[in-house]
Amino acid sequence: MRMVDLIEKKKDGFKHTPEEIHFIVAGYTKGDIPDYQMSAWLMAVCFQGLDKEETAILTKEMMHSGDVIDLSRIQGIKVDKHSTGGVGDKTSLVLGPIVAACGVPVAKMSGRGLGHTGGTLDKLESIPGLHIMIDEEDFVKQVNDCGLAIIGQSGHLDPADKKMYALRDVTATVSCIPLIASSIMSKKLAAGSDAILLDVKYGDGAFMNTIEEAKELARTMIEIGDSLGKDTRATISNMSQPLGYAIGNSLEVKEAIDTLNGHGPEDLLELCLQAGSHMLIQAQKTDSLITARKMLEDAIESKKALRTLCAMVKAQGGDDAFIRHPEMFPKAKEVIPVYSQKTGYVKDLKAKPLGIVSMKLGGGREKTDDDIDYSVGLVLHKKIGDFVKKGEVLVEVHTNTGLSQELETEIFNAYDFSDEFVGKPQLIDEVLS
Repeated sequence: MRMVDLIEKKKDGFKHTPEEIHFIVAGYTKGDIPDYQMSAWLMAVCFQGLDKEETAILTKEMMHSGDVIDLSRIQGIKVDKHSTGGVGDKTSLVLGPIVAACGVPVAKMSGRGLGHTGGTLDKLESIPGLHIMIDEEDFVKQVNDCGLAIIGQSGHLDPADKKMYALRDVTATVSCIPLIASSIMSKKLAAGSDAILLDVKYGDGAFMNTIEEAKELARTMIEIGDSLGKDTRATISNMSQPLGYAIGNSLEVKEAIDTLNGHGPEDLLELCLQAGSHMLIQAQKTDSLITARKMLEDAIESKKALRTLCAMVKAQGGDDAFIRHPEMFPKAKEVIPVYSQKTGYVKDLKAKPLGIVSMKLGGGREKTDDDIDYSVGLVLHKKIGDFVKKGEVLVEVHTNTGLSQELETEIFNAYDFSDEFVGKPQLIDEVLS
């Protein structure tokens, strides 16, 4: 078998056999297939696609290219959650604790942020002392002890995806649904949970621009999960504006803590309650969405969810006093208000430019080895549907480097106003299973 023949086969639109896909993934992971041939094959896939069977086989081969975590020692049905990412998306910091507080073990491996989206691990590392890399034995013990662990991906988990994604990133082969789906699902399946809930976002601040693209990606991932025996479901959620009000690492952690204390942003809370309700059903805690939602609301009201987050932070070496007293988080040197130049209703609020502003302040990274300033970011005062008077505060900028005219202009340009009330966007459009 020769790689050049497989490149030509896919270029001409023919279907690969399971043996051919194994040859490609194993050969590239081991270094037998060079980058230039793999990039040619990836581009052929972008143009010709993969069918359902090919995508499932590719996912399985990537999943088995390294370690597959055995979570059988964790009691109960393990449900994992994955978000395709967005600006201000601190969902895992709320959703993990509220679901775990209802008796569902949440053993989650997360990633870092790159570009305009912040990663869950970066947010967690704003908590002093917290370790995101723990070994499998401690990972299992922690979930059994306190019901929740959110850690970094093992270096030996899905090495095929690490190599392939790095190559896709520099060869314009990222935006291909079979490749996106196999990349996400191979990592989720290797992480060992029994069921998976996917939060597939669309809109300006998301990876998928339209709801149609989001649904196509969600259906592809559900088909992969089902074909490999995992209960896989997806929420399709709107990222036309940032989630919540805070953008930036410690600012988002504090907003998640506010939510667990019962007074967080309405959109963040609603997304977590809806997603969490489906996770409780997947874990067979109930078969009623109404009952599931009440269980989650009770976990917040009783502070059990907050205590679960404290227990996780403490187990991973973090100072849980910061969770109980979030005012302890280091603050930026300056908080600079940006005032509205117009009067009217907020018609549109572009998430991506605001995420980029936060990154430029130091709250994100353009390159994987960039340092992050956990204290900086943005806090929004006005979102879509809100009425604004000229001179009112639109955004507070938390900065250690001042605020340039260029960044202030980028903030203004993210807002679009209307003389008429436009309503607030629907957060979750559909749930697929």
